[in-house]
Amino acid sequence: MSDLGFTVEPGSVTGFLGPNGAGKTTTLRMLLGLMQPDAGTATFNGAPYTSLPEPLRTVGAVLETAFHPARSGRNHLRVYCRAAGFPLSRADEVLVQVGLADAGDRRAGGYSLGMRQRLALATALLGNPGVLVLDEPANGLDPEGIQWLRGFLRHMAHDQGRTVLVSSHLLSEVEQTVDRVVIVGAGRLVREGSMEQLRSGADGAGTVLVRGPDVARFAEVLRADGAQVVQEDGTLTVHGSTPADVGRRAFATGVELHELRSRTSGLEEIYFQLTSGSEQFAAPSPTVQEATR
Repeated sequence: MSDLGFTVEPGSVTGFLGPNGAGKTTTLRMLLGLMQPDAGTATFNGAPYTSLPEPLRTVGAVLETAFHPARSGRNHLRVYCRAAGFPLSRADEVLVQVGLADAGDRRAGGYSLGMRQRLALATALLGNPGVLVLDEPANGLDPEGIQWLRGFLRHMAHDQGRTVLVSSHLLSEVEQTVDRVVIVGAGRLVREGSMEQLRSGADGAGTVLVRGPDVARFAEVLRADGAQVVQEDGTLTVHGSTPADVGRRAFATGVELHELRSRTSGLEEIYFQLTSGSEQFAAPSPTVQEATR
């Protein structure tokens, strides 16, 4: 990573996105003190993870799933409870939270991939942490499980005020789940912001569709004003503008319009637009300047 800085706020779900090799897992490992950055800091409420007095009560993390195959899900959780000094009752409580109450006595080795993901999430919840750091938590979940996870994460953030950072490749699901997005490519920050900011641009300008009987003449007017305009089949696509700005220009020019609206891009389209050239940059040594809190 190089000069990567971002802040994850409480009460929201933040998606952490980037192509394979972009540095997502490296960044998450630095956040949790598993890797040391060459420079900069990664902190939770101003303190590095390794300096937290009770880290499991502050941060719950899932970077990978690892269980003793012969141990039941409940006993797996109880081992962590004993190691961390949590009451054993927490094992049953988090099993209920993640929907594994009926499978708690089954061997973890017989769990499906989706069930193992839920058990890993249950492990992260044992300390009732205010921050969740999850790497690909939807991997292996069926559609019902993905829907459950979406509601669970939003409940954790919106209703309970927790900080949730989620790395995922499921862009369509991320779009329905997250409030903010951090996109990295080749070890660098590509874009950070809310979904609304990503769709419209940081200045609020986005893409506008225009239809009418004289769009060719209107396209010339807009281009003369410096606008980026694409004309196709009686339709204009105006980039870097708003419907209000385009409408005012049409009124001033006396151009008849039949349709004028914002064109909303999906996260997948935005993601590929932003990361399509990221492979051109070489990824320097890992560095994190600011991280979640």
